[in-house]
Amino acid sequence: MALNRRHLLQGGAATVIAPALGSASSFSIASPANADTAAAEPAWRHGLSLFGDVKYPADFKHFDYINPDAPKGGAVRQIAVGTFDNFNIAVSGVKGSMAPIGQIYERLMEPSLDEVATQYGVLAEAAQHPADFSWVIYRLRKEARWHDGQPVTPEDVVYSLEVLKKFSPMYASYYRHVVKAEKTGEREVKFSFDSPGNRELPQIVGELTVLPKHYWEGTDSQGHKRDISQTTLEPPLGSGPYRIKDFNAGRTLTLERVKNYWGANLPARIGQNNFDEMRYEFFRDSTVALEGFKGDQVDWRIENSAKNWATAYDFPAVAEKHVLLEEFPNRSSGIMQAFVLNIRRAQFKDARVRNAFNWAFDFEEMNKQLFYGQYIRINSYFAGSDLASSGLPEGQELAILETVRDKVPAEVFTKPYQNPVGGNPDAVRTNLRESMRLLKEAGFEIKDHKLVDAAGKPVAVEILVEDPSYERVALFYKPSLERIGVATSVRVVDEVQYENRKRNFDYDIIIDSWPESLSPGNEQREYWGSQAADAPGSRNTIGIKNPAVDALIDRVIFAKDRAELVAATKALDRVLLWNHYVVPQWNYPKVRTARWDRFSHPAELPKYGLSGFPALWWFDADKAAKIGKRS
Repeated sequence: MALNRRHLLQGGAATVIAPALGSASSFSIASPANADTAAAEPAWRHGLSLFGDVKYPADFKHFDYINPDAPKGGAVRQIAVGTFDNFNIAVSGVKGSMAPIGQIYERLMEPSLDEVATQYGVLAEAAQHPADFSWVIYRLRKEARWHDGQPVTPEDVVYSLEVLKKFSPMYASYYRHVVKAEKTGEREVKFSFDSPGNRELPQIVGELTVLPKHYWEGTDSQGHKRDISQTTLEPPLGSGPYRIKDFNAGRTLTLERVKNYWGANLPARIGQNNFDEMRYEFFRDSTVALEGFKGDQVDWRIENSAKNWATAYDFPAVAEKHVLLEEFPNRSSGIMQAFVLNIRRAQFKDARVRNAFNWAFDFEEMNKQLFYGQYIRINSYFAGSDLASSGLPEGQELAILETVRDKVPAEVFTKPYQNPVGGNPDAVRTNLRESMRLLKEAGFEIKDHKLVDAAGKPVAVEILVEDPSYERVALFYKPSLERIGVATSVRVVDEVQYENRKRNFDYDIIIDSWPESLSPGNEQREYWGSQAADAPGSRNTIGIKNPAVDALIDRVIFAKDRAELVAATKALDRVLLWNHYVVPQWNYPKVRTARWDRFSHPAELPKYGLSGFPALWWFDADKAAKIGKRS
């Protein structure tokens, strides 16, 4: 499962992991006198894990990977590219541009970063669910408080689910199997599901961002009733470790640590959220942001450009060790990044046409010319994880694929998937001939150096780009498409226009990516499911409506153990690949970072936490003094 988990670790979308069976370290609140009742009722659990036991016992003090004595204080300045005009997460992705305010809210549970698919209570102190996963009850902590001092209540939790499902297509899809939320006790909320067997759902509910009902149903400082269906720049009420201190719309945002934060001493919170202030500086694009970093306007940068990593960090502060460059391994997720071919468009309905576009893409030459040979080609929708398919299907994976044999390409069973390999003139010519063969087979032909369909209409596509750094990628691909007769244009638009067009599926080709957790599940419906294909703002940007894909997604979601989950995921991967929905791009197995040397982190970072910045780090006054005052 992979819904965005606030912006705590990388200033972006980290992957969240999923739900749970019972565990040896779970605990029951039943007394010996009620032993018969206890045997019939599910045990209360302090943590949930998708498969197997949780690592930390009920009385654990803190996660192993944090520094419980980390000093509090100082400030950190981070980069945000683009703009913002909204603080209301209920309409995020539907209206306006959302500000990075995830840290002002809490969730029922929080993932640990040294386990797969495991969560521990934050707003909730415990959870219980039956063996068939048909419902879950969360029990809130007595001490959980909003920043105005009012308690977090079951009514807040029910309200949050209702409004997020109502106003956000993403949340509506993610929580669509939750058919009812109700208060069942003074501090208890029960979520009922539409069917048993979906072991992810208890933990997916645990990820729910809880909003204050009394705030959103109240009035603002001007006496106007608040409207959660609309964007707003009124700083909202939260329950998390930070609150909004000040902002300049679209330019800067400063969050301040809540000094009397109710959850500071929770086992899942100790040693984290150590900065007194977290400031986001908004830049027009990544090129300007890089110059801002060099000028010491921000402290931390994630470098996504291979060219920049190879050439842009030769400046005095690096030589003087005032700026440190460091790569952190990514063990927590897989990814598909690709040119998305919008199959809602007539020219991309035929899989042979889509495959032809892949044969026209010379990744090897692009990697050499643009990326200094740093990348590897993506050959899986779960690239970088053990969930990626390879070779021919066998064992349980083959058995699962047999159930959809009549609905999938024959190659699924007979050929290992491989992308075309270019990189030299002979290979490119061979690949382009194969591309033309596929197009001819699909009913297209070349007339007057233009590719035309069966009706004689020329084929033209627009590659829509938001980030200027991707313009050069699109421009590199453009001549290859033109060599097979496709009239190709590249259009760079601003963030607002891009999001509007993407939200309404108004594009031929875009560049998109889908991060994958180590335990995929219900989010696969949002990525590839038929129901999401026509939902504005959904992550199914391809437009997939495929009954075989839907069936395999269900096999992933309803897997009974880890082995079945892996087999079902590989089967899904294989079917997605052989339908040629995208032109896969590239991956890098590490996170490249640059930072001004003012910070420290625990001696050993968690296996699945990437860099752990900024949540696990702290301001180091001694280091800061050595490199001088910020500009």
